[in-house]
Amino acid sequence: MTRETVTVYVDGKPVSVGAGESAAAAALHAGLSYTRTSPVTDEKRAPYCMMGVCFECLMVIDGVPSRQACMVKVAAGMRIERQIGARELG
Repeated sequence: MTRETVTVYVDGKPVSVGAGESAAAAALHAGLSYTRTSPVTDEKRAPYCMMGVCFECLMVIDGVPSRQACMVKVAAGMRIERQIGARELG
C-alpha cells in the first residue's frame, strides 16, 4: 500500500510529507532544529507536546502568524515558516 504524499514548503524548501500529517511534523521532517524564537529572550524553541497544549510550535502558516503547527494538517502547496520573535496582534 502506497501512502499519499503532498508537497509543502518549509522555510521555502519543498518537502514531501504524508497527507494528513501536521505542519509541525513537516517542519521536523524538513530537519528544522527550531520552529520559533521566544519574543522575550530570543531562545530557540521547537515542538514539544505535539497535541496543542504547550504552544512551543507556533509558526507562520500560509502567511498567518502564531498558528499551532501541531494542530494544522498539511495541504498541498502550504507555506510553513519559522516564527521569529513577537508577532503583532490583530
